Amino acid sequence: LGFVTLLSFVSRFYRLPEPPHVCWDETHFGKMGSYYINRTFFFDVHPPLGKMLIGLAGYLSGYDGTFPFQKPGDRYEQHNYMGMRGFCAFLGSCLVPFAYLTVLELSKSLPAALLTAFILIFDTGCITLSQYILLDPILMFFLMGAVLSMVKCNSCADRPFSASWWLWLSLTGVNLAGAMGVKFVGLFVVLLVGLNTIYDLWDLLGNLSLSLVMFGKHFLARVLCLILLPLTLYVAMFAVHFAVLNKSGPGDGFFSSAFQSQLIGNNLHNVSIPEHLAYGSVVTMKNLRMAGGYLHSHWHLYPEGVGARQQQVTAYLHKDLNNLWIIKKHDSDTADLLDSSSPVEFVRHGDVIRLEHKE
Repeated sequence: LGFVTLLSFVSRFYRLPEPPHVCWDETHFGKMGSYYINRTFFFDVHPPLGKMLIGLAGYLSGYDGTFPFQKPGDRYEQHNYMGMRGFCAFLGSCLVPFAYLTVLELSKSLPAALLTAFILIFDTGCITLSQYILLDPILMFFLMGAVLSMVKCNSCADRPFSASWWLWLSLTGVNLAGAMGVKFVGLFVVLLVGLNTIYDLWDLLGNLSLSLVMFGKHFLARVLCLILLPLTLYVAMFAVHFAVLNKSGPGDGFFSSAFQSQLIGNNLHNVSIPEHLAYGSVVTMKNLRMAGGYLHSHWHLYPEGVGARQQQVTAYLHKDLNNLWIIKKHDSDTADLLDSSSPVEFVRHGDVIRLEHKE
């Protein structure tokens, strides 16, 4: 085990600083790590754990979060990126001993375990994924950790409720939460562990020497460690995510105005919003049901150059001046905004209104 672990770490950390520039998807996940360091809110399709860990690794290694990560090929220069790459390489290096222990536990064959370890040690794809600032080594760490913990827990079936049994069952739940918290494809290992648990419980239910009370204890232990524990950790990840990212950033527009008002630096932060809407007001209108797009229109006609060439009215996900509309009466020709010299007239239920671009 020590030999294959050493080879794994050597192969992953060998020439880790190269290339000294942004490579592949580092432009995304390195940038998101910087967002966490700067506490800048953003929106991403993946759950937050992987990016939070990358940001934490950068913070602990002295990276200040100022590198822009604009595109592949941008040189890091004096910025300290090795902490984030080193963290990913460390987790990628753990895959080999995890695989070795899993196969050894399942097969009880040292040659089979060594063969598995050497296949992973010299796998070019696995090495490459482990040497850059990516979510993949973090995801694979939790995936293989969950499988190893599940296999170890199964090996403790002859001594249920012992300290080692509880340890491996709990670690299985922790790794399930980690896998789901990095990418949603982690649900596949949840399915694997779930099927294994169903088979295990079915086998226990058919054991006539086992009382129903004892079976109930087995069932509750699995509910606690494999359902409640992962769900609690998963929710906690998002709680930390929203607590850390408290400053306005590129992800504001995807969320409601009420949420944006909580972000420091947002133009809605701590502002007073009128209870009623008056004619002449400038507003933005946002769909809260489907993707959160703002009502938007612009000068570009569709289709361009041919056909009817109609003006486009669309839903736009980002903040833009073309999202601003003036509320007017449908029969009004004046373009004046609401001011203190004119009487205030509120929009009532059933009114027919006209929307006009502010710009």
